[in-house]
Amino acid sequence: MTDQHAESARGPGAGPGAAGPGPDGSGFTYHGAEEELIVLARPEAQLRVQTDGVRSAAGTDVSALNMFLGDEQLTLEPLFGSEERLRGVSEAAEAGADFPDLALFYRVRGGTDRTQELRARIAALPGIVTAYVKPGAVPAAMPEESDEARRMKEKTAATPDFTARQRYLGPAPEGVDAYWAWQRLGGSGEGITVIDVEGAWQLGHEDLSAKLAGIVVGTPISDVAWRNHGTAVLGVIGGDRGEFGVTGIAPEAVTAAASFQGVGTAAAIFAATERLSPGDILLIELHRPGPRFDYAARDDQRGYIPLEWWPDDFAAIKYATSKGVVVVGAAGNGAESLDDALYERRPDEFPSWWHNPFNPSNKSSGSVLVGAGAPPPGTHGRDHGPDRSRLSFSNYGARLDAQGWGREVTTTGGSWDRPGDLQGGSEEIAWYTDTFSGTSSASPVVVGALASLQGMLKAGGQRPMTSQRAREVLRATGSPQQDAPGRPASQRIGNRPDLKAAVTNVLPSSVGSGQAERYWDELLPYPPELPPRIRLFVAGAWRNLTNPSPDIRQAVHSAFAGGRPDVRVWFSDDEIVGLVITG
Repeated sequence: MTDQHAESARGPGAGPGAAGPGPDGSGFTYHGAEEELIVLARPEAQLRVQTDGVRSAAGTDVSALNMFLGDEQLTLEPLFGSEERLRGVSEAAEAGADFPDLALFYRVRGGTDRTQELRARIAALPGIVTAYVKPGAVPAAMPEESDEARRMKEKTAATPDFTARQRYLGPAPEGVDAYWAWQRLGGSGEGITVIDVEGAWQLGHEDLSAKLAGIVVGTPISDVAWRNHGTAVLGVIGGDRGEFGVTGIAPEAVTAAASFQGVGTAAAIFAATERLSPGDILLIELHRPGPRFDYAARDDQRGYIPLEWWPDDFAAIKYATSKGVVVVGAAGNGAESLDDALYERRPDEFPSWWHNPFNPSNKSSGSVLVGAGAPPPGTHGRDHGPDRSRLSFSNYGARLDAQGWGREVTTTGGSWDRPGDLQGGSEEIAWYTDTFSGTSSASPVVVGALASLQGMLKAGGQRPMTSQRAREVLRATGSPQQDAPGRPASQRIGNRPDLKAAVTNVLPSSVGSGQAERYWDELLPYPPELPPRIRLFVAGAWRNLTNPSPDIRQAVHSAFAGGRPDVRVWFSDDEIVGLVITG
């Protein structure tokens, strides 16, 4: 690639915060993602798909639809499951629920090489409102540029401890203050489940064994680049706590995977939602080519936007947030202002009820959208611009809620379609990278912080955050976005999460705090049926910490044994809901 071509791919203002479009500045394409042909049926037709074709429960003539499907050897399948199973969801939609009727969405199987032609023909048939084609979804990852410092390292006998390279775990403003959160009850994500929606993962990785629950839907894409991407995401969120490799921001959270291959993105989001409880988190690590370049796939990812632009994905996300699940999505690497008037124009193929989901004045999906910010200058010896400034590839706009590290993220997995640049070798289960990037790396940073917060709320007996509440907390707290030359903070990607600051926002006012003056360790409780506990004298009364872990018990002992204990306690009545030990 010539310098001229490299500048064209990077766009104006290349330099810190910019990068070439591929691992070597030469372009990169994820393989395996297919277009999806989505059909929206008329409510009054009451379509029902059966083994021998389509019928109408309302008596509508659907012979033309069945003839078309038969002649073209196509299959129509309900996108979110059988219409009868969705009856309760449909009734909720008719009663005014804040999401479209999921029973009206269908996916066409077959004819993958003629989707646009088939779209126009099926949209004109009786019983059909419209049909549209969704470009293939790909991970929202951006490459780092190659240099001598990133050569593959041969796998050593024992994987070293890489946590010192994970500066995003550290105190704000550089990190999210995960180390502080781990000292609090629930702050490691205890009791929270996170499902990652994308394409593939290395589920046998040596550093993902403790809390990984496997794949809940779909078939993983058989491609090492997709596998490296998903593995990197899981490592940021839930890498095992131990003496080697990395540690996730919420290492005690349960992580699981949902592949869109074989089912489509909206169906994968819906199926993942059905496996989650209120307060759990669903992460969407994908983006698609948008209208800027007429939905065309590009190696440089310019013009790529979040999935919620498409009606069926929006409906699935809205369904998830209405169920109390926190949804987090990558904002995309398209270098787009999502405030642009381009996004106010409804595509002709979209239903009439569709409105621009990026305009905060319109109905929102409720998801948290995450942009990519620069890491602190000097991280891994490199400079991407001022800390927390927008990276040039990151989409931006009023709709974005928060940012995470968009460069230099140390985690599990290899580098693009190659072995790990931090640790490589022949064993894929022991690959690590120092260069996970894009809104794909930023989003799991935010997810890890939210899982930590949800764990603290759960441990304190409080109601977990909804997706909307999570958005409010992320916007009200955190380390502010910074200006960069040509990329002012007015190009909004939001704040970087700060767990210590966020805790004061989410904990109720009934929670008090104070310095522990003395302690009493009940090794043998009385009566004996009581659980073991540590009692701390705080704010004039004894407060109880039940079932303390051995680490917490030892930390309390050590703090008081030193003569000048620094033990900060949060309590509700006589129960301790948070604990920070610094000396």
